[in-house]
Amino acid sequence: MDIDWLKLIALFLILEGIGPFLFPNKWRRYLIQMATTPENQLRVIGGGLLLVGTIILWLN
Repeated sequence: MDIDWLKLIALFLILEGIGPFLFPNKWRRYLIQMATTPENQLRVIGGGLLLVGTIILWLN
């Protein structure tokens, strides 16, 4: 499997930019909510995202 890292980074930046570009107020509220979320809950969410991403990559 040959990965084009530059394209992968570009896609990531595009996806990350959609929220603040289209919905700046909602995005700001989301960041404030994330900043006040307990650390343990953020770790569980992050771990879940890592697990799902790993499974998707592994199955493809």
